Amino acid sequence: MSQLRPHFHTEQPIRRAFSLGDGLAFLFVVVALYVGARLALSAPEVVTGPTIVLTPRALPWYAALSVGRMTAAYVLSMLFTLVYGRIAAYNRRAEQVMMPLLDVLQSVPILSFLPVVLLGLSAILPEKAAAEFAAIVLIFTSQVWNLTFAWYQSLTTIPKELREASSIFRLNTWMQFKTLELPFAAISLVWNSMMSWAGGWFFLMAAEIFTVGQRDFRLPGLGAFLHEAAEQNNFTAIAWGIGALILVIVLLDQLAWRPLLAWADRFKVAMVDDAEPPTSWFYNAWHNARLSHWLRRQVSDPLLERVDQGFVRRFPMPETSLTPINRSIWIGRIMALLPLAVLFYGAYRAGLLLFSVSLPQWQSISLGLLATLLRVTAALIIALGWTVPLGVAIGTNRRLATLLQPLVQIAASVPATALFPVLLLLILRLPAGLNIAAVLLMLMGTQWYLLFNVIAGASAIPQDLKYTTSLLQLGRWERWRTLVLPALFPYLVTGAITASGGAWNASIVAEYVQFGGQTLQTIGLGALISEATAQGDYALLLAATLTMVLAVILINRLVWRRLYLLAEEKYRME
Repeated sequence: MSQLRPHFHTEQPIRRAFSLGDGLAFLFVVVALYVGARLALSAPEVVTGPTIVLTPRALPWYAALSVGRMTAAYVLSMLFTLVYGRIAAYNRRAEQVMMPLLDVLQSVPILSFLPVVLLGLSAILPEKAAAEFAAIVLIFTSQVWNLTFAWYQSLTTIPKELREASSIFRLNTWMQFKTLELPFAAISLVWNSMMSWAGGWFFLMAAEIFTVGQRDFRLPGLGAFLHEAAEQNNFTAIAWGIGALILVIVLLDQLAWRPLLAWADRFKVAMVDDAEPPTSWFYNAWHNARLSHWLRRQVSDPLLERVDQGFVRRFPMPETSLTPINRSIWIGRIMALLPLAVLFYGAYRAGLLLFSVSLPQWQSISLGLLATLLRVTAALIIALGWTVPLGVAIGTNRRLATLLQPLVQIAASVPATALFPVLLLLILRLPAGLNIAAVLLMLMGTQWYLLFNVIAGASAIPQDLKYTTSLLQLGRWERWRTLVLPALFPYLVTGAITASGGAWNASIVAEYVQFGGQTLQTIGLGALISEATAQGDYALLLAATLTMVLAVILINRLVWRRLYLLAEEKYRME
């Protein structure tokens, strides 16, 4: 038993208090919300949306449009992740601002901000361009945060002996990224990419069907197709739309995610290969094809060699010492004063708008905050209860993973709001039925963040440690206590922080529901945000949204960030 403990670093974590970065990050969001609300007042009064054709022939084109929006958002998310996460992981001064800002941004309830984004963009852009851009931004915000947290967590938990090896070989920035950082994070990034796409489908559906009064911002796509079919009670079209969505998900699983998992398995940190590594028929077929060998020999290998040479020249070998130039430091400080002045002026204008919120409204916000916090906590506890055992089973059993992985992706990708009316029919008759339904909708929208991260963590456990537990004849509980849970801990923190933020976001559609020609709502911060949006009360919308943002920031800093430091310092695989 004691032989397993040296594999995890045991230094005590350093606790970090709130910093100036937290305040600047919060001011940034305050100003962004205020600017969006002011622009929304200048939006066109009438916007005409496209006609959605409910025929199977239209589905391939609609599916291509939806996948195109998802792909554009995913490319932006990955670029943001690789740059932002790396700077935050390696620059301690930048981290003091960037990680609080990331906490703030992932806590912004984008479903409440979507009306402000759309109306604000439509005031300065053509309606169609504003709708497309807002949809991509919305999907981006649903995909990027868990990717960035996973990348940051991977960079901060790279074993020290690998760091020392890269220093001995004097790898420059590019070669270190290519040969150490990206391979070490590959498994986590692939599983979180799958989660990002699953979450992106939910937000894509919301963006494609958005309307505000006489402003119709609908976009042609699978989401608009399903919504129009539901509006017309066309169950045949609903079946065709869901079938098309499931077909797209299965094709992505077979042609993208499963090959990527088989490819990423080579980067697992282990002394012994897995007995049953992940496989993919498409990966094997492509890897053995003559066309693949020709492309690698004639196209990809020469191109990558040129890229390596270019980046080696661009980023020379690390120097032993650097001499700062005082003039450049002072220029940087002076240039930083201008955005700070803009931030403080914007915060002042937002404060004037917040003063118009009445005392009874602030009391309602406080009560709603407490109610939503209880629902978020309940959803997170329930999610942890079932995702950990199932995720470990899928991550450690290849046969089970082959069977359940596509089913999990399909279940995670089907928008929870599509199933919510069915839940309401079954639950509303129970005591506190709407409260139960709200918790279930939060659970449906957030549990997948935990499950995919647990699967990634279980898949990354080295095979030699599994063999060691077998040789020591450890019982099931001892094996979980000394190997499984410590190895999962960094992934659990990443999944929990994104699941928590998703639960707060889901409260907006869970606590305020329009169903059967009537509006149902319960006490909660999400209900206040939805009600303020419906009534156009931008002062209340700003106050409730900022309250939710501030609450999530406090939870992230007091709970999740400390657990992140614990994962970085104590449960690093060595």
